[in-house]
Amino acid sequence: MTEARRIQIQALVPPTLNVIIAHAEELTRLDRAIGDGDHGINMKRGAEKILQELPAICDKPADEALKSMGMALVMSVGGASGPLFGSLLMGMGQSLGARAINKDILAECFSAGIEAVKKRGRSDVAQKTMLDVLVPALEVLKSNAAGSNLYAKLKETVAACETRTIGMKALKGRASYLGERSIGHMDPGARSCGLAIREICNVLEAAKNE
Repeated sequence: MTEARRIQIQALVPPTLNVIIAHAEELTRLDRAIGDGDHGINMKRGAEKILQELPAICDKPADEALKSMGMALVMSVGGASGPLFGSLLMGMGQSLGARAINKDILAECFSAGIEAVKKRGRSDVAQKTMLDVLVPALEVLKSNAAGSNLYAKLKETVAACETRTIGMKALKGRASYLGERSIGHMDPGARSCGLAIREICNVLEAAKNE
């Protein structure tokens, strides 16, 4: 792996995973209201597993690094979260292949990852899942309207989408068993995605301004 790629992974991955770890209690609390109550614990376990394997992951090409992180989540995270978040990363890695990442390719890879999540979870937008953050974020990436304000637009979008899940009725996952009672609670998977996307944007913004 080139030094530039190594630095990019080392710059992006640890702070993003550390944000998930720092919010584990909040994520568990959200999941306790409408799920199994273990989302934060599971996501923290997965984040710690990737951090443990990060030196080896950094030595791989970007596509293989994404696949390795996805597999680490699948193997270490219980419940639906591991397969879903793992599918996102592995789908992105599969789409990327040997190509270098730029904005256009990133949108393409992110789209492939989202399709993998849809397939794995048999789900789509407006069902109170992580897709209710991921799909709008993809739409921002694809749009040229954001321009130089891309990171700010992404952060604004995912924050609004997290909040929007509060008013949704869950149609997929364990939360769907609650029916109308799932309304009034933020989806923990959507929250996890929002936290990760915002932190990635924060890191990239800081790098751009250096």
